[in-house]
Amino acid sequence: MPRIGKRQANAMKTRRKSDLPTKVCAACGRPFAWRKKWGKVWDEVRYCSERCKRARGKD
Repeated sequence: MPRIGKRQANAMKTRRKSDLPTKVCAACGRPFAWRKKWGKVWDEVRYCSERCKRARGKD
């Protein structure tokens, strides 16, 4: 069995952004993709950025 280098092993673990789940921002209406920092709370995420989160009540 051929050995796989570190670079090839890392390339097999990574995902393309198009493979990640997406949502639509409740404030601006733009689609945004999953981020690692949202991994545990993805169901609760509603806004694409802090700016949209702050601006939600100003309209």
